[in-house]
Amino acid sequence: MKIVILGAGNVGYTLAETLSEIGHDIVLIESQKAYGMQIQNELDIQVVIGNGSKPAVLMEAGVGQDPPVDVLIACANQDEVNIMACWQAKHLGVKHVISRAMSEEYASNRQWAEMLGIDEIISPERSLARRIEEILTIRSAVHTTEFFAGAVGSYAFRISDSSKVCGMRLGDITREFPEFQAVIVYVERGDDGFIPSGDWVAKEGDLCYLITFREHSSKIEKFFVHGRTKRLKRVIIIGGGKIGTALIEQLLVSRPGTEIKLIEADEELCHSLAERFPEIITLAGDGADEKLLLHEGIDKADGCVCATGLDERNLILATLTKNLGVHKSIAVVKNRTYHKVGKSLPVDASVNPNETLISEILRYVQYPDSAQSLSHIGRIDSEILEVTISDESPVIGKQIAELNLPKGVVFAMIKRSGKVILPNGATVISAGDVILIFSKHSEIAKLSKVMGLSS
Repeated sequence: MKIVILGAGNVGYTLAETLSEIGHDIVLIESQKAYGMQIQNELDIQVVIGNGSKPAVLMEAGVGQDPPVDVLIACANQDEVNIMACWQAKHLGVKHVISRAMSEEYASNRQWAEMLGIDEIISPERSLARRIEEILTIRSAVHTTEFFAGAVGSYAFRISDSSKVCGMRLGDITREFPEFQAVIVYVERGDDGFIPSGDWVAKEGDLCYLITFREHSSKIEKFFVHGRTKRLKRVIIIGGGKIGTALIEQLLVSRPGTEIKLIEADEELCHSLAERFPEIITLAGDGADEKLLLHEGIDKADGCVCATGLDERNLILATLTKNLGVHKSIAVVKNRTYHKVGKSLPVDASVNPNETLISEILRYVQYPDSAQSLSHIGRIDSEILEVTISDESPVIGKQIAELNLPKGVVFAMIKRSGKVILPNGATVISAGDVILIFSKHSEIAKLSKVMGLSS
């Protein structure tokens, strides 16, 4: 497909890199000339310099020209630029146009999208809030994503010296503990990562990415963490921006009775949020003020979510609050490089709102007909996707063991006739099956070929 991407920030750059690597023809529009030229040297794509909301720039990128553009993705930092670009592109014959929306006013109004002919207006804040809530609730998890309408989740647990599975082979874990209803799809060990075989031996410090039934998540957690998981009681949020407010709304609905404290440096915004959320405690102050944090019980809190507008500050605040005794510290970090830095800091989890956005866009572009959900895990350069097996799929009637799947691909769960099952090598694929697949990003093209997916 020919795809035009507007905006070369973290989202645009990652999309351009990902989609070009799997064979799509990518044109990237970037307003900053020096940065655009840098990207031109780094990626095998065409870069057009200019404002993507201007007709001449869109035409230079190929919109309204031959060969036609199949998809336009507008992910600049200005909603109006994105919307104007999508509106023009749609009227110039682009089949599918997707717009990022930073303002909730645009993201929550489907009528706007329909009137302007925009196929998707995507905002990541609500999805990210659900992910943070899950990380807070499953207290030892450092990553979570939900699938199959919430029936299944992916989680990342770190093995401690007191873990039940520490020192055990993977094959022995499943034999000795039949209640271990989970599939370990990836293991991060130091700077290395791999998909475990049956001979893999669990070691202290291993970070295990697994997929299990959400109703079993607490049971599975006990295999990795010694002791009982406590109910979420107290949460402190630093930063009252879009992500902070989305998390407040999420917790008020899904975790009633949880004590929520918000620390916001902007007094005017703080006052506004206090009126909007009378159920919570709203404090005007500096999230780096140790005396304030201790006075508000940071050492007794179940979690602290650092959601200011600056990645660096969020990492520092998450480190500070962890050192002050919070059970779990979470930093909102958009920059991919900073996620690597976060691994060496005493921060329990870092979450990236851009990953949510990237996942939704990649699903829509790569699998418009066959995939319902896709989670992009930038930390380990992997994806988890739900794929529906069509009547024409070449895998129908075959056992999973016969598919010759690429190394780096795992079939984790299958939803069949409304029931979710854990598959094994002898499981036969049927038309209509919805398969939850873990794949290293580098194997996506091979996986698509094996599965006969449209992409």
